Amino acid sequence: MMAIVNRTPDSFYDKGATWAEDAAFDRVALVVEQGAEIVDIGGIKAAPGEEIGVAEEKARVVDFVARVRETHPGLVISVDTWRAEVADAVCAAGADVINDAWGGADPELVDVAAKHGAAIICTHTGGVRVRTRPHRIEYEDVVASAVADTTAYAERALAAGVDRESIVIDPAHDFGKNTFHSLEVTRRLGEMVDTGWPVLVSLSNKDFVGETLDKPVGERLTGTLAATSVCALAGARIYRVHEVVATRETVDMVWSIAGRRRPARAIRGLA
Repeated sequence: MMAIVNRTPDSFYDKGATWAEDAAFDRVALVVEQGAEIVDIGGIKAAPGEEIGVAEEKARVVDFVARVRETHPGLVISVDTWRAEVADAVCAAGADVINDAWGGADPELVDVAAKHGAAIICTHTGGVRVRTRPHRIEYEDVVASAVADTTAYAERALAAGVDRESIVIDPAHDFGKNTFHSLEVTRRLGEMVDTGWPVLVSLSNKDFVGETLDKPVGERLTGTLAATSVCALAGARIYRVHEVVATRETVDMVWSIAGRRRPARAIRGLA
């Protein structure tokens, strides 16, 4: 489980609930207690909004990463950034993973990951500009595009010196996609899993869930968990989430059904 921790005043889901540093720090402690193995710290919301420069992004995340690292030495810390300069600073402060949600917009990001021995998450955005919403975007085959772009990014990271075990691909639901695209990526996620690269999915409360069920942001958990189940059955390995406990139980159940996980106990019919 990769738990989301937003150091932003305007995030779409929590509306700035963890903008204050202490509130964000308490969120880290909570999700660690709930069993999250990774925290993903972000300093800029993905949607269009106020322009946030490099200095401000650093101010939001670098010292916070250092604080989390000192308090939780065994926790895997990810930072959601597309900027190589920010990635360099957070890795120096103790981050382990660079979560590039914008598909390699900064080509130097892979070099930063290699320099620090960090992991990198390679996403598919269909070439849209950073922090823009898709507008009438079309694909001949959205899954083929996602496979081609993420695996090419992964190979570029590998060539730059990032360890193969530290490279993850992500179809990036909603990023550069309309709802039909995100549904198709979910339905055919096994094609990404079949590439051999570990797959991350970020489904939590996304717009494709809201549009499919006609639900506002605060009422998308059921749809999120349904999509999570499909991705878990297909073999996704990492789940970027707001609700850690519910997602863990969903994934554990699906993996047990799939024969990849033993039940926590199985005494029925044996007594």
